[in-house]
Amino acid sequence: MFAATPSANPPLANNSEPDPEIVARARDIVEGVRSGSRTHLGRAITLIESNAAKHAPLAEEVIRQALPHAGRSIRVGITGVPGAGKSTFIESFGTMLCQDGKRVAVLAVDPSSTVSRGSVLGDKTRMEMLCREENCFIRPSPSSGTLGGVTRKSRESIILCETAGYDVILVETVGVGQSETTVRSMVDFFLVLFIAGAGDELQGIKKGIVELADALLITKADGSNIPRTEAARVEFMRVLHYLTSPTPGWRPEVMTCSSLENKGIREVWEVIERFHQATRENGFFTDNRKQQTLDWIEDMLSQQLWHDFTHNPGTVEAWPIVKRAVLAGKLSATTAVKQLFNAYQS
Repeated sequence: MFAATPSANPPLANNSEPDPEIVARARDIVEGVRSGSRTHLGRAITLIESNAAKHAPLAEEVIRQALPHAGRSIRVGITGVPGAGKSTFIESFGTMLCQDGKRVAVLAVDPSSTVSRGSVLGDKTRMEMLCREENCFIRPSPSSGTLGGVTRKSRESIILCETAGYDVILVETVGVGQSETTVRSMVDFFLVLFIAGAGDELQGIKKGIVELADALLITKADGSNIPRTEAARVEFMRVLHYLTSPTPGWRPEVMTCSSLENKGIREVWEVIERFHQATRENGFFTDNRKQQTLDWIEDMLSQQLWHDFTHNPGTVEAWPIVKRAVLAGKLSATTAVKQLFNAYQS
């Protein structure tokens, strides 16, 4: 927890003028990304995902130079219960958009697992049809073991994908949990996938997840499962009737689809386009993007403060003593925090 060794999450760069050589290297990287090369984009994301302190100044300068070229995509967050068919849906949805002439980037967020490293690491090998599309870029965001670390890098990955000219950014999470709140804070439209016929359709699903959704999608609406998906759609419509929409001026919709039969896939995009138009007209789209930038700053500030606290010599020295006292029942958690904070300030 508290480490005296060099940090895996290096401090933010200071306010001094960047080194001219770094500025030039960053310019070359951004130009490569803007050229549309997936290889250049992949290398740029690898750079900003690096935890090596020596890469931090260049990564920061790359993002600084990329920002003026970003912000022109539609960012769509996609999550769902286990077995809902997120990967199959993303492949069908992304392939349709690519064939319509759009450039699509798929990013994964997996803050809960340091073992799987994100679902798209496995899904990428299964999205054979989507991988063949020239207009598509698929990239997993590896977990750093903390929600905040993934959040920062995912936001930067979005900026780089937009700099590369991708029109639609699909940000996938691996399940229902804490990650949904995080992804919601970095996308324009949030889509939640469900399956029907698994008993109580709301069982095990937090009300807060449904409240975050701009649309709900009941998947696997094919064959004998069609009546069940329709029943689930009606049930979720009733639920949404009693919930406040997360987006002013927009009433969340409930849809059904079959990724295998490509039914209802285009209708999902039509809903997203209506959402985009409505939020552009009422000003929420722009205001939301601004708020997300402030959220990004707060996330990084929290990371920096946590880094400084856990690598401060005083807290590093005090932690083993405080830990033993707490485990021995001689010190309460509240008092332990106060002692560690005093050690940090001393």
